[in-house]
Amino acid sequence: MILPGSTIGILGGGQLGRMLAVPARQLGYGVAVLAPSGDAPALGLADHAIRASFDDLDAARQLAQLSDVVTYEFENVPGAAARAVEEHAPLHPNAALLELTQDRNVEHAFLDRLGIPTAPGCAIHSAADLTAAVVRFGLPARIKSARGGYDGGGQLRITDAESLHAAHVKISLSSGAWRFEAEVPFECELSVVVARSASGELVPFAPFENEHLHGVLHLTRWPARASEGALGRALEVARAVAEAGGLVGVMCVELFVEGDDVRVNELAPRVHNSGHLTIEAAATSQFEQHIRAICGLPLGSPALRSGGAAMVNLLGASERRRVRLDGAAEALTLGARVHLYGKDRERPGRKMGHVTAVGSSGDEAVATALSATSSLRLVGA
Repeated sequence: MILPGSTIGILGGGQLGRMLAVPARQLGYGVAVLAPSGDAPALGLADHAIRASFDDLDAARQLAQLSDVVTYEFENVPGAAARAVEEHAPLHPNAALLELTQDRNVEHAFLDRLGIPTAPGCAIHSAADLTAAVVRFGLPARIKSARGGYDGGGQLRITDAESLHAAHVKISLSSGAWRFEAEVPFECELSVVVARSASGELVPFAPFENEHLHGVLHLTRWPARASEGALGRALEVARAVAEAGGLVGVMCVELFVEGDDVRVNELAPRVHNSGHLTIEAAATSQFEQHIRAICGLPLGSPALRSGGAAMVNLLGASERRRVRLDGAAEALTLGARVHLYGKDRERPGRKMGHVTAVGSSGDEAVATALSATSSLRLVGA
């Protein structure tokens, strides 16, 4: 057990790191953060701030030497940095699970071994592979970069000859591997955030329901509106993945739902955007749950504390620095909670904050969250 008063290291200084640092401090832990950017949101809550590239293995070792346990806030931390940390301190989730989820083809092979359904597809390394995949699986489909994609990045939808030609060009110009995935019909997307401790205690949150715009999460509602069969199967899949991956900490399993059937879309071995609403809506937030899990403390209750909850992301719309948030008073008057991440630079599509609402039902919470969000506007200083 890592006792309160010890130091937790975090690889990454974004909003997820910031929201992990809050319960860490509440529980009495010190915080050390490694981040490349000097204005990263989590650095303001750190006792020890290391400003260095994630490729700087000496900096990773320095973080580990300052820490009693280390975690990460996004899954694109280089595997070499994770391994360097493990030379000096426990890393949760472990480097093997991190590396497994960094490559879509390796991730799909892992899920195949567990007998967990995914979208039909295959690894592709060349334009010839793409042609063969189209013959085998048909269209519409997507190609996804095997490594490094985030928030819809590194993807291309293929529906016709023109988009297929564009995909051929994209693959021909790339030196990396890709994943071909045939599109499957689905009614909704679910995410299950599951926590597991080193002792094997495993606690999932009930599934969340997600809506995306332009490949980026827009709205999450809780509880999810899916069949009992699908909800139960989603929880079974999340438990199986957590156990097989040797998870210690929190991870998210994203799934497509069609009737009672579910297919895994992707895995994220970290706290997740869809779980932000747990800060206000759950007995224990995903962030506190993660801190408990990596430190060996008993896991908390994941129960929804109201009839329903919703979260809406606040995305950047322009290029500017030192942004402020107008309309917060109106949003708070509606009963919503507003989170601004403290990012110094706004960019189109960048996650700048989120709004959460709770209510007597999911529909009520969604209506409040959307109404509150409509009153908010990012403005220049």
